[in-house]
Amino acid sequence: MQPLPRRQQQVLQATVRHYVDTTEPVGSQTLVKRFGLEASPATVRSAMGALEQKGLLTQPHTSAGRVPSQQGYRHYVDCLLPAPGAAASQLERELTGLSLQWAALDDLLLHLARRLADLTGLLSLITRPQRHAPDLQALRLVPSGDRLLVFLVEGSATTSSLNLRLPPGISGELPALERWAAGQLEGTPGAVRGGAIDWGSLPPQLRGSGELLRQGLESHRQLGPLELGGAVALGLGGLLRQPEFSRTESLRPLLQLVEEDPQQLLQARGAADLGGVWIGAEHPHPALRSCAVVQSSYGTGSGGVGHVALVGPMRMAYATARSAVRSVATVLERLLS
Repeated sequence: MQPLPRRQQQVLQATVRHYVDTTEPVGSQTLVKRFGLEASPATVRSAMGALEQKGLLTQPHTSAGRVPSQQGYRHYVDCLLPAPGAAASQLERELTGLSLQWAALDDLLLHLARRLADLTGLLSLITRPQRHAPDLQALRLVPSGDRLLVFLVEGSATTSSLNLRLPPGISGELPALERWAAGQLEGTPGAVRGGAIDWGSLPPQLRGSGELLRQGLESHRQLGPLELGGAVALGLGGLLRQPEFSRTESLRPLLQLVEEDPQQLLQARGAADLGGVWIGAEHPHPALRSCAVVQSSYGTGSGGVGHVALVGPMRMAYATARSAVRSVATVLERLLS
């Protein structure tokens, strides 16, 4: 994003803070009085107009003040986010002394989810660790009559096999296909079950056997065992108190998503590029187009990966939310590694 002039930075920060606290549009005189801006209301009004032209502020009604837009929140999170407040710092100190004294993992997750929800007034969500499919390191193709046995070496100590029907006329391609696939895997470290094999570069003379292998690997990837454990979610009452969710129907799509498929809510792909913060329509799932999601991931000693998230309206205290989510993810990684 293009950097803003200092005055516009101050006005955007103050507008976001005011709207998060009050849910009311704000005018220039209020900003000057409340935040002690060293400028006249006319100067602040001019800065607000410039921010509106840039799409960072919007005016809900002709005679109303301004409120942050989705793009305004994004600029605020990326460029103007203040240090987290005392509550987030207290949570971090509390978690630093936490030990693994819980009878079960769910007890720990429930405790942490409750602390997040109590601190922020938002919906907290913690997914249980999920072990992803191991990497495909090598494969061997062994024809046996009208069947093709495919032996897969996955990870450092994991093997599996496929038993595919071998169409007539393609047995002669198998040695060359095996050499080509081996070259692909050697050239793409971390290839996940054939997902990183460049099938577009398959030689034309191997098209028949290559398509058979590609389909077999794809089915194996889709049906392979995963540790899918669901999620612990708390804080619905806090969301119901938010004006944005005062009507039950506005909250229903989000709750349905949390209940049925929390993994879709926690979109790991692309989250790092956004600093772990999805704002409004940045999130690919339509149930979250009017929400914000602040998330962080944690790893376990067994290779599992889980996620910690806070979900609420776009009007949220992002500094506190991001600090709290990262603190919980850090302590989970420490305790479970």
